[in-house]
Amino acid sequence: MKKSSASKETAASKKAVAGKKAVAGKKTAAKKAEGKKTAATKTPEKGTAAKKAAADKTVAKKAAAGKTVAKETAAGRTSAKKTAPLKRQAPAKKPAVVPKKAAAAVKGVAPAKTVAPTSPRGESRTALVRRARRIDRELAEVYPYAHPELDFENPFQLVVATVLSAQTTDLRVNQTTPTLFAKYPTPEDLAAAVPEEVEEILRPTGFFRAKTKSVIGLSKALTEDFGGEVPGRLEDLVKLPGVGRKTAFVVLGNAFGRPGITVDTHFQRLVRRWRWTEETDPDKIEAAVGALFPKSDWTDLSHHVIWHGRRICHARKPACGACPIAPLCPAYGEGETDPEKAKKLLKYEKGGFPGQRLKPPRAYLDAGGKPALPLGAG
Repeated sequence: MKKSSASKETAASKKAVAGKKAVAGKKTAAKKAEGKKTAATKTPEKGTAAKKAAADKTVAKKAAAGKTVAKETAAGRTSAKKTAPLKRQAPAKKPAVVPKKAAAAVKGVAPAKTVAPTSPRGESRTALVRRARRIDRELAEVYPYAHPELDFENPFQLVVATVLSAQTTDLRVNQTTPTLFAKYPTPEDLAAAVPEEVEEILRPTGFFRAKTKSVIGLSKALTEDFGGEVPGRLEDLVKLPGVGRKTAFVVLGNAFGRPGITVDTHFQRLVRRWRWTEETDPDKIEAAVGALFPKSDWTDLSHHVIWHGRRICHARKPACGACPIAPLCPAYGEGETDPEKAKKLLKYEKGGFPGQRLKPPRAYLDAGGKPALPLGAG
């Protein structure tokens, strides 16, 4: 009986121990499970925080990018406002390249350099003066024999011939005046002439009735007001019938040696092509161009420009490919740039043809120039 109760106690104690172990195991498992739950809970929280941080960074980057875009947009609008006027301007032409043989067609002139003419936009006053004077120096080498292309022996003949040269060529005037001056050699003779007889002589020059009235009128003024002599002052010359500033400067510069700028149609065209001035009024052109040169150069400058306009830089078809000052010309390319084709556009001695004077200076003849033919001879 004692053994049986002892064994029962032993079994009971074993069960109690086993129960305690089971309870402890359950508690341990529960704690582990709670730990896992806690860890699981903490892990999502950490992930969420990281995601939020990354999202915040992304938002910050987008905001920064947005500011940058805004700045660029603002800058673009600003630059667009600044450059808006440029859209109204005509697109700039690509500068033509001057050929190596640009001046080969002009006798005695070195070929032009191969350069692209520089646009004078924004050109300073100093740069304009230097460019203008360099062009004149180049032309002086091309036309060292330049002279007034009207035949005359005294101031009276020059003033009459200059008045007659309006709306016609110097050649036609030179072919007409020998007969006129042979019959009326002095102001007194022409002042007393019969208008109809003078008209018949001047008919080849065009506008012969108006020109007859002018030359008879100025001859009477010279006879009555100046003792039959042509005055040597601008203010006196412009008082004569048919005499304006252009005619007066031709007379002053070539008969009296007093500097003056002759603004004829060729002079006006070329100085605008070269962008020496944008003026269109002859008096304003005279003032603008005169300010670029010493007064002592004015008469020769006029000859150089006019001669170049008559021989190479024509109104409709300038011979750009044969122009000796092509590298200095902002308008290069307006005319024929092929040297061979441009050569065919040259006139007078540059093209191998007779000049405009029947009695040209010796320097012109020595340079290869040919005298013009009398009226009806050719």
